[in-house]
Amino acid sequence: MSTRKLQISIENVVASATLDQKIDLLSIMKAFRNVEYRPKQFPGLVFRLKRPKTATLIFASGKMVCTGAKSEKQAKGAVRRVVKELKNSGIVILGRPEIVIQNIVASANLGGRIDLEMAANVMENIMYEPEQFPGLIYRMTDPKVVMLLFASGKLVCTGAKKEAMVREAVEKLYDLLQKEGLIYYD
Repeated sequence: MSTRKLQISIENVVASATLDQKIDLLSIMKAFRNVEYRPKQFPGLVFRLKRPKTATLIFASGKMVCTGAKSEKQAKGAVRRVVKELKNSGIVILGRPEIVIQNIVASANLGGRIDLEMAANVMENIMYEPEQFPGLIYRMTDPKVVMLLFASGKLVCTGAKKEAMVREAVEKLYDLLQKEGLIYYD
């Protein structure tokens, strides 16, 4: 790894949680003003928090999905806070939520321009169709993530389950681009 400090920014962490019980969504709707529930359009209730700025979908089955967090810790904290607020409003919650990080989306800037045409010829597990999408899609196998690379040197990494996986993937990609001579600096 070069001595360059790669700028990586976590954009969204998606966490799922399971409460081993059924949830009465109508009673949540009555207890809170900041929720959305339109069962004819979508079976889940949307519970928004201002801090951290997240939206948690709650389903009658007891399953929950939290989006919008900027870290694993924030996603887990948001789910716990939603559960605590439900309990405090009189909604009976029996157990503790089992929380699993499903996906982390991050962006990064590699600090140089990438020759996508050349990369498409040299790299494996890629898809590059510039007429349809301006970025190169790279499926990394270890860690198992998908990267969208752009000629500007910017990228999006998705599919990671841990923040450390994002850093590992971006550093590995950067090293590969360096080794193959696919990244240029002005």
